Order: sequence, then structure tokens, then C-alpha cells
Amino acid sequence: MDRQIQALLNRVSCASVTIATITLLLLFLQTPDTCVPEANPKPHLRFPKSSCDSSHRELIPIEKKNRRLWSTKDWLKKISSFTSFFIELRALGHLKNKTKVLCVSAGAGQEVRALLDMGVADVTGVELVDSPPLVSRADPHNLPFFDGVFDLAFTAHLAEALFPSQFVSEMERTVRIGGVCVVVVEEGEDLREIISLFRKSQFISAKNVTLIGLKMTRIIMRIRTA
Repeated sequence: MDRQIQALLNRVSCASVTIATITLLLLFLQTPDTCVPEANPKPHLRFPKSSCDSSHRELIPIEKKNRRLWSTKDWLKKISSFTSFFIELRALGHLKNKTKVLCVSAGAGQEVRALLDMGVADVTGVELVDSPPLVSRADPHNLPFFDGVFDLAFTAHLAEALFPSQFVSEMERTVRIGGVCVVVVEEGEDLREIISLFRKSQFISAKNVTLIGLKMTRIIMRIRTA
């Protein structure tokens, strides 16, 4: 009886192995009906129904992307606002065409573009995500520049900094003695708290301004020690 059971189990085992082998061979040899490359590939579908409908997106050159961005009403409006802002800084004597300017957390680079259009020749914009050719990638809390290489540092995004004291410290470090740091914050912020972040600078002035349609306060600090 035991021999008969063992023989039956052996036959079942052999049959299972044979069926599995045949199934694997069929799966290996069978070509799927879908996802076969076509001689004339389909145009890119915005909402493909399956992975077989997918296709490579057209790579748009950065120059073309920038032309689209720089021609939008929102972009031009912000450029105009930053230009008016910097014209006042020029009238105060803090900004000249030869001034070396650093724009920290410059976003898409509207402030950089405004300065360049005004004739400021040496403008550097940095942000966590780059936007070439106006803005390079860099951590505002650890700027990749030597000490005192800029005449003016500007930011309109101090409030968004993860570590405001380190953010300000890096601005001060990269600006030469006698240069200025210009910070714009939302109107109503505690100015004494913001000014206290500047350990190497002297307070020059604070003024309520309108920038990119928002009520802001402009703070100007002059570097007094390295």
C-alpha cells in the first residue's frame, strides 16, 4: 500500500513539473499582442490609457521655455515691480552699475533680470532649485562664495528660511565691509527681531514699500565688521 501511494505521489510530482515547464516555455515564447513597437509610433497622449500608449515627451530647449516664461504678464509685472524697487536703492546710493550683487533665494530670477536690465553688470542669483541662466543652485544657508566678494546682498524670502540666523549670517559673510544687506519682509513683522539677526551689521533704515503687489518693509543693514 505504501509503495502504491509513493508511486502515485511520484507520478503527480512529475506531472506537475512537466505542466510548469510547458507553461513557462509558452510564456517565454509568446510575444504579447500589445506594446509591440510600431513602424509609425503614436503621437504623445496627454492621458494614456495604458503603459502601451506611453511615448517620449518632446524635450523643450531651455531657451524656448525661458522665452515663454519671460513673455508672460506675471513675469513682466514682477520685473517692473523689482525695477522700481531697485531704482530707489540706486537713488539712495546703495546700487550702481558696477555693484556686485547677490540675490539670495531668487526664485525664478525676476530680481536678477530686473538688475541686469538696469545695467548692473555683475549679478548672481541663487536658489535651492536652479533656473538657468539667471539663477544657480545653492543652499542659502551655506553659500558657495568666498568672504566679502559682494557689495550688496538682497533677499525677499528671509521669512521662508529654515534657519534665519544662519541665512543672515551667510549674507553678511559674503558681503564686504561697508557693503549692505537689503532684506524685504512682510509689513507687520517684528523689525527688532529681524535686525537682531544681523550680528555684523549696523542698522541703516527701514521703510514700508510695495513689492510685486504686496505690502512689505524694506530693511537696509551696513556691514561693519568681518
